[in-house]
Amino acid sequence: MIAPAPIETERLTIRLVLDSDLPALMEVNSNEEVTALLPYPTWRSAQDAEAWLHRMRGIEATGLALQFVVVLRSAETAIGTCLLFRFDEGSARAELGYALGRAHWGQGFMQEALNALLGSAFATMGLRRLEAEVDTANVSSARLLQRLGFTKEGLLRQRWVTKGKAKDVEMYGLLRNEWLAGPQQQP
Repeated sequence: MIAPAPIETERLTIRLVLDSDLPALMEVNSNEEVTALLPYPTWRSAQDAEAWLHRMRGIEATGLALQFVVVLRSAETAIGTCLLFRFDEGSARAELGYALGRAHWGQGFMQEALNALLGSAFATMGLRRLEAEVDTANVSSARLLQRLGFTKEGLLRQRWVTKGKAKDVEMYGLLRNEWLAGPQQQP
């Protein structure tokens, strides 16, 4: 998977993660509210952040993932992340993950970021299908995906084990032709 150039929106820049983003991402991922419904542990230290970045760099090196940050242009600081991962070249398919800092919830930032990233994924990156798995308790995330045009495709029972508990997740999918025909693409 080849990374696009940084993507600019009215309020945001979506670009690949840099080492210098770790302090801002520490603020995002050390918040229990942010990570409560995500399939990874809450960061407790700078070492957790560095281990995450090392893991992301390793996955990116395989060509199977791209780790982006969502940067608030007015502050030039990362306020969240977006991840395209488990890239399947033969099927032109990838999975989508994302997280947003608690201070920025309810302001439309993630919808703006994902709208831009999806446009790039389906156009310049050549993806045909995107998938997302959402904890059934994460109603806000499910609504976001639906606003972006994703279709709920099913329930995956006890799919994730996170924070010591088996979690059911809903599977969402979005096809390129659906995206191109969707309302976000209309003038």
